[in-house]
Amino acid sequence: MSKKPKLKVVPGFAGDRAAGKESALSALPNLLVEAAVKAALEEDLGLAGDITTRATVPATTLAKAAISAREPGRIAGLQFAQAAFNCIDPTVSFQTVMHDGEDAKRGDTLAHLSGPAAAILTGERVALNFLSHLSGIATTTHAFVKAIKGTNAHICCTRKTTPGLRAFEKYAVRAGGGQNHRFGLYDAVLIKDNHIAAAGGVGAAVKSARAHAGHMIKIEVEVDTLEQLDDLLSLPVDAVLLDNMGVGELSEAVKRVDGKIVTEASGGVTLDTVRGVAETGVDLISVGSLTHSPKALDLGLDFLS
Repeated sequence: MSKKPKLKVVPGFAGDRAAGKESALSALPNLLVEAAVKAALEEDLGLAGDITTRATVPATTLAKAAISAREPGRIAGLQFAQAAFNCIDPTVSFQTVMHDGEDAKRGDTLAHLSGPAAAILTGERVALNFLSHLSGIATTTHAFVKAIKGTNAHICCTRKTTPGLRAFEKYAVRAGGGQNHRFGLYDAVLIKDNHIAAAGGVGAAVKSARAHAGHMIKIEVEVDTLEQLDDLLSLPVDAVLLDNMGVGELSEAVKRVDGKIVTEASGGVTLDTVRGVAETGVDLISVGSLTHSPKALDLGLDFLS
């Protein structure tokens, strides 16, 4: 069995979002990774398996290969690539040259492989699908993080993720230096405009949420105007989501909050606008495009002579 990749320490785990504390980029549980990889392999192999490789490559043929970057970017997902090959054949050796959370230049080698050629060929696409997608998220996130360097704001993701891949995509955000927002509907309360309308007002919504939430659950409320913010500040909440506000409104909102609760800016933030948003003094900037529309990083696997 090949060695598991060592993962580099990078900033970004949201153990304490308000304080901006950093934590190691821990490997994902193998149970989750292997389950996702096996499902992807089952989809690819179907009922007949890899008929092309079986027909053209003798089972005894051995090969060496390398995964490399065809464009620069932040790496995430090497654990998935290794699992893809080892689920096909555990004798495939997968040796990392780079690690998740590191930046690759064009032409850099990420990993070396050796073993049965058929297994490498069969696992190639699933390995690269995961690795390219997650590296794309990490690369996009890292671009946003660099854009606000020197401010006190932090970039975080949203729930706008690919169904079934949320934990992995949020891991990739951490690899890019970003922070994670809530993982689902179960781990934090986020009261939005439709909740407020259905509950009969922000006061009633917050009161009911506070009565139902356990002592470990944080409560955040979305506001669209400074008037709504003023009403909120007298209520027992932990954070406010300042939705689709311009930088002028955001600056005034931060001034009115005066550090009493965590401030989060959200809504249509781009690389062109994120610096201005960060300079208003908000604590967090949530960006849905980190996970809902990242460009996959161009990576490739080539056999070596």
